[in-house]
Amino acid sequence: MASLARPGGNITGMAALGTELTAKLLELLRATVPRATRFGVLYTATTPAHRPVLQAAEAAGKKLDIQLLTVSVNARADFDGAFAKMAHGRVGAVFVQAANLTSALGGNARPLAELGLKHRLPTMFGNRDNAVAGGLMSYAPNYVDLHRRAAVYIDKILKGAKPGELPVEQASKFQLVINLKTARALGLTIPTSILGRADEVIE
Repeated sequence: MASLARPGGNITGMAALGTELTAKLLELLRATVPRATRFGVLYTATTPAHRPVLQAAEAAGKKLDIQLLTVSVNARADFDGAFAKMAHGRVGAVFVQAANLTSALGGNARPLAELGLKHRLPTMFGNRDNAVAGGLMSYAPNYVDLHRRAAVYIDKILKGAKPGELPVEQASKFQLVINLKTARALGLTIPTSILGRADEVIE
């Protein structure tokens, strides 16, 4: 790809900005559990984006004055051990890298939410489905909007536009979802400054 503005060839599309959102997710989690000084970072080592996500997390951790305990998972069977390791490491909350393995798409949204509750760890995800399944919070692009915009691109291409001349569009609408039921189960009070920013609150 030559550039996002003019990708060239037959490439174009929508970008979800997973790596770029890492700092924002950690900032929101830090504001939600301000007393925590150590966060767990659960990442999927088989996902190519995990390296830039970890780099972004480390940079954000220094800025937010929090220590990070990074733990990798490659399969659902690794989840129990990963959460046990983070709990043993006395983390105050967990940021989960968005990946197929950790999403509803991979069928693992609920198991991760249950492990967060089991170990009494607030969890932040990059997919709305994880918060719906019982995770504490999610902050992610509005995928409905992205799909709608993708349909517009498909229409343009079918009408003769060259993909390589259509800029790769970055997500511009984001959703903060908070699961209050999970917060209550954790004995956690969501700060009003964060609750007031939520696009969706699950009771």
